[in-house]
Amino acid sequence: MFAISLGDDSAELRPLEPWHAEEFLIHMDRGREFIGQYMGLPDVVTDLESSRAFLRMYAEKAAADEARIYGIWTEGQLVGGVHFRTMDVEQGTAEAGCWLEPSAVGSGLVTRAARVIIEWAIEERGIHRVEWRVSAANAPSIAVAQRLGMSKDGVLRESYLYRGKRHDMEVWSVLAPEWRTSRHAS
Repeated sequence: MFAISLGDDSAELRPLEPWHAEEFLIHMDRGREFIGQYMGLPDVVTDLESSRAFLRMYAEKAAADEARIYGIWTEGQLVGGVHFRTMDVEQGTAEAGCWLEPSAVGSGLVTRAARVIIEWAIEERGIHRVEWRVSAANAPSIAVAQRLGMSKDGVLRESYLYRGKRHDMEVWSVLAPEWRTSRHAS
């Protein structure tokens, strides 16, 4: 297994695999209400069986080269993650996303972790366009998209039905040439 350092604060990025199911569930329980403000992950991962099934689904999608999921650990504790919800290598597109429990908010972990996976997708897998879809009400996630150098493509009005309410979703993206230019400028 590999771990990639996310800086000098003992934070690491590692693949999330089915054998992490118990740790993933404990993490989800710690952040369930906070994480569930804008995404359905806590509604899907509710017990050990559903946690294992969710991670197994991502393992199968990774094997098919259709998605990836990574955990963010600080001081040995899982506190969040980043993922490619979808990945179409043939078309050169991927949709990235994130989540974080409250204890880890505000330290730049998601931005640093997203940079690692976007760099990998563009440089190693040949992805041309990485999207970031976010609830228009989720200001912290929109700020991550901006820090990643993404451009706002538009708003999908009331396109996401979540917990009985329709939400506007913003679509942000970065293209491979833009990513490379911004990486070399920093």
